[in-house]
Amino acid sequence: MEINSINAAVFAKMFLAGAGNLEAKKEWINELNVFPVPDGDTGTNMSMTILSAAREVDALENPDMKSLAKAISSGSLRGARGNSGVILSQLFRGFSKVIAEYDTITVDVMARAMEKAVETAYKAVMKPKEGTILTVAKGAAKKGRELADTTNDLLVFTEAVIKEAERVLSKTPDMLPVLKQAGVVDSGGQGLVEVLKGGLMALQGKKLNFTIETDKPNLSAVSSSIDAQANQEIKFAYCTQFLIMLEKPFNNKKEKEFKAHLEGIGDSIVVVADDEIVKVHVHTNDPGLAMQKALTYGSLTTIIIENMKLERDEKISALKEKEMQGKKEDVPPSEPEKDMGFVSVSIGEGLNEIFKGLGADYIIEGGQTMNPSTEDVLNAIEQVNAKTVFVLPNNKNIILAANQAASICEEKNVIVIPTKTIPQGITALVNFIEEQPAHENEERMNQEIALVKTGQVTYAVRDTEIDDKEIHQGDYMGLGDKTILSVGRDKKQTTQEMIDAMVDDDTGIVSIYYGEEAKEEEAEELSGYITEKYPHVEVEIHEGGQPIYYYIISAE
Repeated sequence: MEINSINAAVFAKMFLAGAGNLEAKKEWINELNVFPVPDGDTGTNMSMTILSAAREVDALENPDMKSLAKAISSGSLRGARGNSGVILSQLFRGFSKVIAEYDTITVDVMARAMEKAVETAYKAVMKPKEGTILTVAKGAAKKGRELADTTNDLLVFTEAVIKEAERVLSKTPDMLPVLKQAGVVDSGGQGLVEVLKGGLMALQGKKLNFTIETDKPNLSAVSSSIDAQANQEIKFAYCTQFLIMLEKPFNNKKEKEFKAHLEGIGDSIVVVADDEIVKVHVHTNDPGLAMQKALTYGSLTTIIIENMKLERDEKISALKEKEMQGKKEDVPPSEPEKDMGFVSVSIGEGLNEIFKGLGADYIIEGGQTMNPSTEDVLNAIEQVNAKTVFVLPNNKNIILAANQAASICEEKNVIVIPTKTIPQGITALVNFIEEQPAHENEERMNQEIALVKTGQVTYAVRDTEIDDKEIHQGDYMGLGDKTILSVGRDKKQTTQEMIDAMVDDDTGIVSIYYGEEAKEEEAEELSGYITEKYPHVEVEIHEGGQPIYYYIISAE
């Protein structure tokens, strides 16, 4: 059987089949993650990206090529999650630009569309790395161009393109040593191959047992969530924030005394000091006690006191009204538009509170294993009533989606600060100065986050060898910004070794954020270890509540 051209209806089936095959293989693709951490989510991210487009494609009744191309491009662009998902969406975007100009797809059109897909994806990545999904796509496109000169049969063309894509994929460990050391091929490239294979099966007339599920709100889950929020106890009613304009010396001893005072009257404490100003955040039932103590160090300014119980009750009321109406929450802003606002990605109750306390207007719940989509970031930006919105991804796998959201948003000036870790995001907010223009804040925040070292302690989900370190399933690992800093069977020892690799003579402060599976007492022990071994270093402990990582630790 020879197929010389396909119409929009056939290509729609091929696209849906590609989505179905990727969805079926996503867990296997997740396991190809180089680092053996419990957050290998390439398959999930790519699957959720293509499924976002597949829903729009499935909703088309009688698609022509133009409407099909728009559905694929728009759906994948907004649904893109993680670096692999964003790159996949850019491949679809470039591909769609070409096919939208034709009523049917021939071998020549397919070859040119593949070339445009690769060109678009490479442009979207600031520093393209070979040995990844980009390399696989480029190899497939190059083969497609060669085949366009020798055959008009789309079946022959597609089979040969996939064969070449698999060949290039098998070579990715030779291009990236970290893949070879881990004994895996590139997971993003594997995901792309599965999409192509699914499309081929549909072209061959095979049927995949796959249906597109439409996202529908789970109203019972929404009701349960609202009830849980309503019943949640608020121990300290007032979120209190202010700045101290220092008039007296505020050394380490004074800072510890002030923090001890705040700990006696509240929680969610953040105290950030420089030579002239101290930024304070505390949840307390008596804001006056916090401010009275602060007045002993200087004068106060930018005082904000919010009744969290009242805010919660108002929010619950609004949520219940929205639930009754069955509409998406979209509460209009009640305050005047600000010049600048913040969207921050975070996960864990403690970390969320820290970001809110430092001025984040909207928190996107997510991070490792839960990379928010481009659409999630766009929705968050819309919720911030500000002319300029800074976005803090706080994860290297979310930066591309945030940048994509910034490029789509037309109503506001969106600036992505490329924070790769939670501590970098906190540092960015700490260094924000409301009175200065956006471009100066952007420049300063970018400078300051570059000075932050981050270490994260988690566990290995499989055996492997990376950076000359032999890792076994169940081992604890201390992950640095660029490499694995420590590995061991003992969590405390592994964490201490990670800290030793981070702290140097220039380190002034170490912050410990302990997760939901770590205890405060254990964090206190780590603090004691640091204080004894590095007497020149100040240590702060915060309850982060984050999953997956026992500790997130920063050194500045």
